[in-house]
Amino acid sequence: MIDFLLELIDEHAFMGLFIASFLASTILPLGSEAFVVLLISRGFDAFPVVMVASIGNYLGACTTYYIGLRGRTDIIERFFSISKEQLQKTDELFSKYGSFLLFFTWLPLIGDAIAAVGGVLKLDFKVFSFYVFLGKLARYIILTYITINTLSFF
Repeated sequence: MIDFLLELIDEHAFMGLFIASFLASTILPLGSEAFVVLLISRGFDAFPVVMVASIGNYLGACTTYYIGLRGRTDIIERFFSISKEQLQKTDELFSKYGSFLLFFTWLPLIGDAIAAVGGVLKLDFKVFSFYVFLGKLARYIILTYITINTLSFF
């Protein structure tokens, strides 16, 4: 059974990683980090793992941005588990720190709210894309670096 699961993971690794990364940045409260660690530990090349995870997570954040842009705070609150209080607090953070706050969309709990408020505030999509992708990419590079160094330690 374990061999079957590992074979399944190997065959569909990048599609699974993309889906997990996308969903982790949208409606499901899950992380894609475990999938990244699993693939690196199974010997997958780090560069495509980082890129697939970053692109999937970025596109998930774009979906959240778009929902915010359309003013669908009812959807954000219901399906993304982001409260009005979180949206208000994030709005205040944008007032204080500006668009640079988008870099932190990778953070658990508040990252989705940052992406949603970016849409609600109708921030320029190019600026949104730059900071969000940079943050997502940095996150997966650091995770991969730690994973590789941890594996080489053992």
